[in-house]
Amino acid sequence: MADDSIRQAFIEDKPPEGAKRFRRCRSTPSDPTDKKSSDTTDKKPSENVSALQAKELFKEIRPSFTLVGLLLFVYLLVGVIIFYLFMGQISGKRTNRVLDALYFVIVTMTSVGYGDLVPNSNTTKLFACAFVFTGMAIIALFISKAADYLVEKQEVLFFKALHMNMKGGEAKLLRSMETNRIKYKFYTVALLLVMIIVSGTLFLWKVEKLSLVDSFYCVCATITTLGYGDKSFSSELGRVFAIFWIITSTILMAQFFLYLAELYTERRQKMLTKWVLNRRVTTMDLEAADLDGDRQVGAAEFVLYKLKELGKINQEEISSFLEEFDKLDVDQSGTLSTYDLTLAQTTGGV
Repeated sequence: MADDSIRQAFIEDKPPEGAKRFRRCRSTPSDPTDKKSSDTTDKKPSENVSALQAKELFKEIRPSFTLVGLLLFVYLLVGVIIFYLFMGQISGKRTNRVLDALYFVIVTMTSVGYGDLVPNSNTTKLFACAFVFTGMAIIALFISKAADYLVEKQEVLFFKALHMNMKGGEAKLLRSMETNRIKYKFYTVALLLVMIIVSGTLFLWKVEKLSLVDSFYCVCATITTLGYGDKSFSSELGRVFAIFWIITSTILMAQFFLYLAELYTERRQKMLTKWVLNRRVTTMDLEAADLDGDRQVGAAEFVLYKLKELGKINQEEISSFLEEFDKLDVDQSGTLSTYDLTLAQTTGGV
């Protein structure tokens, strides 16, 4: 059985005197509702360096809306200019030359491909090939990430609306939202997708004068990028609406299936976690958990073994962490101190 003092060190901020200390790493994200950790990090400005570095890292990962907007603007502008100049080499039903060029770029970018406007020369066909690959790359790398960020913002409002009367204050609300993040993202996108389907169906029914069944059929063929082409936006007002509606609906559809897959994966992970936590520990487990080979398993070794079972960490990562610890532990005492860090930095150990 693991020593109680070591177990306490894992679950308390301040372990008992004489017990081995397991400090929370200040560079890792902490519970935003944990006042103790926030109070301690506010004491010294130097201790906030790691937190600032983490913020900069996530700032780089988060898509820049300026960059996304600029890339989309340049893509559409170049596309409109090219296909405006070569509109004579594109066959199909025309409305307005500039509008048709923009509409054709959007239909190409989203790979909907109705077929109501079709390149009929080698030049326009090559341009269409280039724009479909470039457009799909922009959607995959930038616009979908921006959409995911916007969904997260809407998710907060959606969650608060569902839990207006939740007791426990903001802290409990944040914990519950974090626990069910994927589920509420899925619900948010599903709600937005239903709204976009309804709006598209009603528009095609009222403006394009299609029947309700044909309107819904055209909407489904569009958002799934199937694009049969027998039904499409043929009027000038319809194509103005389609420019904004097509790109929004196709991205929402992609995000819907993405979150559905993530939700399924999360549920399988929870089932695995439940199985790992409830199964009996055997002697073979103890042998596998014994990292230092002393025929005894401490609390730290047991926790690491359980994390490995859950797939949260692997042996290669554990070995690299231990190597880093050995490099920092200059005096070979088995513990780290500020003296060790200072000495390791001056001797080039870090």
